[in-house]
Amino acid sequence: MPVPAPGVDPDEPPAVPSGKFGTPGRPLRRSSFLIGFTGALGVLLAYTLYLGIRNAGGILVLVVIALFLAVGLNPAVVRLRGWGVPHGLAVAVVALTVVLLLCGGVVALVPPIVTQSGQFIDQIPSLLDELRRNPTVNDLVERYDVVERVRGAANADTIGRALGGVLGGAQLIFGTVFRTLTVLVLTIYFLAYFNRLRSLGYALVPRSRRERVQLIGDEILAKVGAYMVGALSIAVLAGATTFVFALIVGLPYPFALAVVVAVTDLIPQIGATLGAVIVSLVGFAADLPTGIACAVFFLIYQQVENYLIYPKVMRRSVEVNEVAALLAALLGVALLGVVGALIAIPTVAALQLILREVVLPRQETR
Repeated sequence: MPVPAPGVDPDEPPAVPSGKFGTPGRPLRRSSFLIGFTGALGVLLAYTLYLGIRNAGGILVLVVIALFLAVGLNPAVVRLRGWGVPHGLAVAVVALTVVLLLCGGVVALVPPIVTQSGQFIDQIPSLLDELRRNPTVNDLVERYDVVERVRGAANADTIGRALGGVLGGAQLIFGTVFRTLTVLVLTIYFLAYFNRLRSLGYALVPRSRRERVQLIGDEILAKVGAYMVGALSIAVLAGATTFVFALIVGLPYPFALAVVVAVTDLIPQIGATLGAVIVSLVGFAADLPTGIACAVFFLIYQQVENYLIYPKVMRRSVEVNEVAALLAALLGVALLGVVGALIAIPTVAALQLILREVVLPRQETR
C-alpha cells in the first residue's frame, strides 16, 4: 500500500496533469478569505483595546497611584499588626493619618492663597491711581487709545470667555477633589485586601516558578515600601526644618511654606531645588536680607540632605545608579508628570532586581 507523502492529505484526489499548464498544487486547507478575516478581527480587537486604554488612561493613572500608595503604606499596617492591632483597625489608623495629613496641607495652603488674592483685589484701585499719576503711562494711554480699546474689549464675547474661564477653574478644582477622593478610596481598598491581591497575583504564576516569583515579588514590594517610608521621612524632616527657619527669619505663612517644601521634596532630583526656589522668592519679596538668608539656608541644607541624610536613610531601601535615577525621573515626568517622577525610583529599583536575578543569569546560561 503506497504511503502518502508527508503533509499530503490521503483523502485528497491525486493531482491530474493538464499538460498545458503543468501539475496543479494541492488545494489550500484554509481559505485565504478566512485567514484575512481572522487577521482583520485581530487588528480590530487590538485597536479597540488601544482605544479603551487611551480613554481610560486617567482612571488607570489613578489606579497606579493608589497601588503605589498601598504598597508604600502596607509596611505601616504590618507594623501595627505586629503590635497586636487587628487588620481592619490598622488599615483605619493608617488611612486616618493620611486623611489628616491631606487636611493639614489644605488648611495650610488655601487660606494664604485666598488672603493674598483678596489683598491683591483690594489694592487694584490704588495701583490704578498710581499708574494714572505717572506721566509716562498717561502719555502711552493717550497715544494708543487704551481706554477705547478696553471699552471695546468689554463686550459680551469677552465676558462669556471670562465666565468660561471661571467655570473652567471651578471644574478643575472639583476634578482635583474628585481624583483625590478616588485615589484615597482605592488606596484604602487596596490596603484592606493587600494580602489577598498579592496571593491572587502569585496564584496566576505556574507552580514550577511560583516560589521564585514570590521571593522576587516580595523583595520588590519591600523596596517600594522602604522607599516610600524613607522619602516621606526625608520630606517631613525638610518641611520641619523649613518651618523652624521661617519662624526665625519671620517669613509670612511659615506652615504653608513648610508644606510646599515637604511636598516638592518628594520629587526626585529636582524637587528640593524647586522648593528652595519658591521659598527664596518669598524671602526676596519680603526684603533682600531675608531672601539672601533663605538662599544660603537651602544651599547648606541641601548639601546636608544630599550627602548625609539621604544616603543614610536610603542605603538599606533602594540602591539605584544616579544616572539611571535622573533618566527615570525625567522619563517619568514626561509620561505621567509629577506622579511619574514619584514612582520613577522604585520602578528602576524593581527593574534592576529583575535584571540582576532573572535576565542576566539566563543570558549567562545560553
